[in-house]
Amino acid sequence: MNAPLQLSQVNSLKSIAADAWNQLSSKQNPFVRYEFLAALEEHNCLRPFGWQPLHLLVHEADVLVGALPLYAKSNSYGEFVFDWAWASAYERGGGAYYPKLVAAVPYTPATGPRLLVAPGADQAAVKKLLLQAALQFAQNANLSSLHFLFTDQADTEFLQAQGWLLRLGCQFHWQNQGYRDFADYLERFSSKKRKQIKRERRDAQGCGVTIEILDGQSASEAHWRVFHQFYSSTFERKSGVPTLSLAFFQALARTMPEAIVLVMARDAQGYVAGAFNLRGSDTLYGRHYGCSEHYRHLHFEVCYYQTLAYCMTQGLQRFEAGAQGEHKLSRGFLPTPTWSAHWLCDAHFSRQIQGFLQQETLAMHDYMQELQAHAPFK
Repeated sequence: MNAPLQLSQVNSLKSIAADAWNQLSSKQNPFVRYEFLAALEEHNCLRPFGWQPLHLLVHEADVLVGALPLYAKSNSYGEFVFDWAWASAYERGGGAYYPKLVAAVPYTPATGPRLLVAPGADQAAVKKLLLQAALQFAQNANLSSLHFLFTDQADTEFLQAQGWLLRLGCQFHWQNQGYRDFADYLERFSSKKRKQIKRERRDAQGCGVTIEILDGQSASEAHWRVFHQFYSSTFERKSGVPTLSLAFFQALARTMPEAIVLVMARDAQGYVAGAFNLRGSDTLYGRHYGCSEHYRHLHFEVCYYQTLAYCMTQGLQRFEAGAQGEHKLSRGFLPTPTWSAHWLCDAHFSRQIQGFLQQETLAMHDYMQELQAHAPFK
C-alpha cells in the first residue's frame, strides 16, 4: 500500500536537495533544474523585480515525488505572456489584480513542464494535488488569479481537462529534419532565401571576426564578465532592466556547465558580441544576446547560424530561439504554438476573459497560417 501524499510549501529551494528536485524532470529541460531556479533565488534576480518564491512540494514517505515552481507576483514583468490589459480592466472594475500567482520560470519564455512529477509516481494524483493546493492558496490569500505560463503538451492537456482557460501564443522554432550539415540545410531553401543567408554569412564572417563556442567549463571568468556587459547593454539601450546578475551566470557555469552554450565573437581588439544558450536533452534554447560593436549581420551569425550548425553537429532536434521575432521565419524558424493556462477568481471577469480568448485564439491561428505560407523552404 502506497504511503499518503504529503503537501508542503517553501519560499526557497535551500532546504531541498538538488538531486531530489532534478529527478522530477530528469534534467530534460534546463530551466526547471534545481541549479537554474536556485541561482535565480540566490543571486538577487527575483525579489527586486517582484517574484516571491512559494514553491509547492509533494512527498511520499519522505521522498519528493512532485513540485510546482510557484511565485507571487506584484507585477507582470518578465513573464512574456502579456496580461497588462487584463490587470487594467480588472482594476477599472474595482478589483486588485496584483498580487497574483504564477507557475513559470522567471524571465524565461521557454516551453517546459510546470507540474513536476517523479518517474514512477502517480502522475495524475500528484498533479491534481499540486493544482488543488495552488488554487487553495490563491483563494485563501484573496489573490485575483493563477497563471501557468509556457506549459508543455502534457501540462496543457491536463489543465484544459481541469477546465482552465487556455491562451494561445506563437513563437518561431526550428526543427531538425535530419540535416547533415548547414550546407544540406540550405539546400532545402528556395533559391532566393538561400542566397540571402549565404550573403549574410559572408558579411558576418568577412569582417575579421572569430567565433568561439564555449560551455561552462571552457568559458573563463573573463568571458562571463564581458558577456554580462553585453547582456546588460542590450537592456540599457532599450531602457530596460538587466535582471540577471553576473553571479547568476557564473553560478550556472559552476553547477550545470554541460548545459551552457556560449557563442562569443571577437575581432582584433577583443570580444564584440555574445549569445547565451542553454541545452536540454534534445533542444537548444537561445536566451540572451549583446554586443559592443555592430558588424553587419553578426547578430544573425552568432544567434542563429552558428547555433543551428551546433544543433546539427550535436544531433539536437529543436532550437527555440526565444520570444517574438518574425525575422526568424526567413531563416527556417517556423511559427509554433505556445500555451498558457489561466484561472481567475472573479467569475464575471473570468467569463469576459474567456470570450476574449476565443477571439484571440482564432486571430492567432490565422496569423500563424499566414506566416506558414511565407516559409523559406522549397
